[in-house]
Amino acid sequence: MAEQESLEFGKADFVLLDQVTMEDFMENLKVRFEKGRIYTYIGEVVVSMNPYRQMEFYGKDTIEQYRGRELYERPPHLYAVADAAYKAMKRRAKDTCIVISGESGAGKTEASKYIMQYIAAITNPTQRAEVERVKNVLLKSNCVLEAFGNAKTNRNDNSSRFGKYMDINFDFKGDPTGGHINNYLLEKSRILQQQPGERNFHAFYQLLLGASDASLDTLHLSRDPEAYRFTKEGAGSNCLGSDQANHKAVQDAMKVIGFSPEEVDSVYKILAAILHLGNVRFIPAEDAIKIENEELISCLAELTSTDAECLLNTLLHRTVAAGGGEVIRKAHSSSEASYARDACAKAFYERLFCWIVACINKVIEVKNYDARLHGKNTVIGVLDIYGFEIFDTNSFEQFCINYCNEKLQQLFIELILRQEQAEYQREGIEWQHIEYFNNQIIVDLVEEPHKGIIAILDEACLTAGKVTDALFLESMNSRLGKHPHYTSRKVDPTDKSMEFGRDFRIKHYAGDVTYSVEGFLDKNKDTLFQDFKRLMYNSADPVLREMWPEGKQCITEVTKRPLTAATLFKNSIIALVENLASKEPYYVRCIKPNDQKSPHLFDEERCRHQVSYLGLLENVRVRRAGFAYRQPYDRFLLRYKMTCEYTWPNHLMATDREATQALMEQHGFQDDVAYGNTKIFIRTPRTLFCLEQARAQLIPIIVLLLQKAWRGALARKRCRYLRAVYTIIYYFKRYKVKSYLLELVQRFQAVRSMADYGKSVEWPEPPAVLARFQENSKLIFRRWRARQIVKNIPPSDMEQIKAKVAALDVLQGLRKDWGCGRNWGRNYLLSVDENPVLAGQFAKRVEVLKGKVHFRSVLFSCCVRKINHCNKSTDRALLVTDQHLYKMEPRKQFKVMASIPLKMVTGVSVTSGLDQLVVFHMQNGHGLVVCLHKMHPASDNRVGELVGVLVEHFRRSKLELRVQVSDCIQVSLKGRKRLVTVETTSKEAQPNFAKSRDGFVLHSPRR
Repeated sequence: MAEQESLEFGKADFVLLDQVTMEDFMENLKVRFEKGRIYTYIGEVVVSMNPYRQMEFYGKDTIEQYRGRELYERPPHLYAVADAAYKAMKRRAKDTCIVISGESGAGKTEASKYIMQYIAAITNPTQRAEVERVKNVLLKSNCVLEAFGNAKTNRNDNSSRFGKYMDINFDFKGDPTGGHINNYLLEKSRILQQQPGERNFHAFYQLLLGASDASLDTLHLSRDPEAYRFTKEGAGSNCLGSDQANHKAVQDAMKVIGFSPEEVDSVYKILAAILHLGNVRFIPAEDAIKIENEELISCLAELTSTDAECLLNTLLHRTVAAGGGEVIRKAHSSSEASYARDACAKAFYERLFCWIVACINKVIEVKNYDARLHGKNTVIGVLDIYGFEIFDTNSFEQFCINYCNEKLQQLFIELILRQEQAEYQREGIEWQHIEYFNNQIIVDLVEEPHKGIIAILDEACLTAGKVTDALFLESMNSRLGKHPHYTSRKVDPTDKSMEFGRDFRIKHYAGDVTYSVEGFLDKNKDTLFQDFKRLMYNSADPVLREMWPEGKQCITEVTKRPLTAATLFKNSIIALVENLASKEPYYVRCIKPNDQKSPHLFDEERCRHQVSYLGLLENVRVRRAGFAYRQPYDRFLLRYKMTCEYTWPNHLMATDREATQALMEQHGFQDDVAYGNTKIFIRTPRTLFCLEQARAQLIPIIVLLLQKAWRGALARKRCRYLRAVYTIIYYFKRYKVKSYLLELVQRFQAVRSMADYGKSVEWPEPPAVLARFQENSKLIFRRWRARQIVKNIPPSDMEQIKAKVAALDVLQGLRKDWGCGRNWGRNYLLSVDENPVLAGQFAKRVEVLKGKVHFRSVLFSCCVRKINHCNKSTDRALLVTDQHLYKMEPRKQFKVMASIPLKMVTGVSVTSGLDQLVVFHMQNGHGLVVCLHKMHPASDNRVGELVGVLVEHFRRSKLELRVQVSDCIQVSLKGRKRLVTVETTSKEAQPNFAKSRDGFVLHSPRR
């Protein structure tokens, strides 16, 4: 059990008490309350004391301590029972419910909120957006429902004046997918009147004290609750700051839930209309009555979006369908008009509340859920319903509330006490019989058909003629006078605590309650004239129209008498109990330590009374005499068989009982169990905890084993697939390669006889595996084709071909035109076409030089224009042999002006344009800048020829020659760095050099 707390805090589980007596129970309860331990177990039932202060054990850290833990692993807490219900739902796919009971002010509403908070915190670890939306709506709905359904009473500052049962739906992963809220018996009579010191519903004060001035002006309201009859009684109990903050919180919550701004405005208009309606006063006027403060009619008409004249007639008159299409219109008396006004106010608020609940349900309902696709949909129900009430004056509402608590106590007896004993008897388990009070006799007193109080009340309401509350009491006295749990002044004349003709008393399981019959008939009839329904149905406000669907009936239609309020409530409570009985229940029993709302006072007599009527002592006796856990043998083995060698993976014994017995004996738990006819019974939770631990240790091993086997099967299957795939791929590749090669042979088999040696033949598309092969084949084919072409070139042309290849290689496509397409003459000055006058002189000069220098061949000769030592342009002749570069003067029989050894030349620079500029770079840092000209034809481009010849010669000589292509060439002239650029012009007929800021510019004629 919960043993983490030391003994100074008392026993954490009442089952562990040394003696099960009321004195011992109360002493332990008092010790724990005074030590701040407000939660105590009775087995799986949590007993909760209202601390009347904020406690420090509800945050995220505490939630993590209880997540996934067993009940007895941590100190008692609401989180523990919430986790137990969640685990039971998730593990066994079984619906569960948490029933929170106790009298008003015992802390039921707070307990339900903490349970909801815990469930929201432990679900949806993957943060799915839709699940988060549902969780937010479920949590925010509490804020809205508290505002419109709770009120301050003398016993509780936040008392639920309605019953709430919430179903939370979960998917197979345990994440919430939606929910549904049922509300029961809103205390609408509180609208009209509250007991001294109490308030109306929170929503009215939040509106008056928290809304903005502009909003109040729009609603024609003032910020003074005392100005309105319905809030005047509780005006002295206001808490301005709290109401303002709560008003903002409610508005934010409604926005999160999904209420539109128009719907929120309609809600506050209805609240304002109820407040104004309460201030309407009727006064006599001749033969009829009239409204004293008629200015309120226009306000009410505006707020309800109805016609002011129709509203006035509805307040002052009543129409009745007499049958046969005849309609009777009857004017109200002052009392009848006041009754109709108050009935309308109550109906307004009740329908508003039900509409809010319906809107929330519409938002959180489970949508598009298919069990075949999404798995089983399981439910956790949370019941937060009004507790047992005994006031100074108890009326129809307290009668219904206490009847509801009788039904819940009956369910508790049925599920916890009677079924416990019945199951032990059915399974043949010997144990000590526990005596307990069965309150079925009280439930029958209230709800038995034709004989119970509700049946007598309905009969009185249906009786024609003048039937009063006193006649109803007389009817009960005559028919129930001999019932052991019913009495009245007439039945027991000696009991003067009851007033004759007004009071009757029921001996409830929680104590005797005296009820006043005044108002029973009216509240049970819950009469609201059809005129109001028709008026609201015809409103221009769609929210109001939706609230009053029965107003659609024709004015001449005779309506059937609706079910009475008591019968409707009885039917809803019976349905609720049947719903709870179909689920696995978990209980939170709330106890109120005192009536002064003090965090330190423990009223022993008050608590003793609650312990007594809640049946907690009987619950302890049943738990001590019984077993904490029971499970059918087959399901028990299904969960724990892996912890025993005799049962894993499947046992070979005659029955599941024998296998279960072998399992428990192997673990040494045979003294803590009993074996029934169909189930095993385990006495203490520690045994179950040990089994769960053993199972948790083995599950990873089993999972690994299953994963290994499954992965092995998947791997073998994949291997077979891959083998088949690779075989297919192998044969397919062979086929594609073979087809490609055959196609290649067919296309290229006749290329030797083609004029272009197969250049025009299109290569077939290769398979991916032969892409590299085709690239290599193309390279080989190009080499072969080049060889075939070269073989046909005459030897005399080979030198020119090599020079062109060398030029192509070094220029790298950077120069636009370099004369590739023409025949290269090389020695142009020796040509008669090029140099008709001076060709002979040039030939003689070459012969003289050859005799002196003994060079083998002339590489290039041409007329050039150069920059002289005065930085001016001068015509010269350029001769390049295999040994020297000569500058000659054509006008002086080609006299050699300068001779430069060819090996001194380190580089050549040219431009990318059509100009004929050539710059030679020397080892000594000097440069030679020339422009080829006087060519025939004039459009010849000989720069490429000069570069190609030089490069080819240098390569044969194994010397390095750098070739640069640039439109701005740097050169060293007379030791100074200069820049040479080119400008194309149409003004110059011949190329000409001119000085520039950084060097020289060549003005080249446009070609």
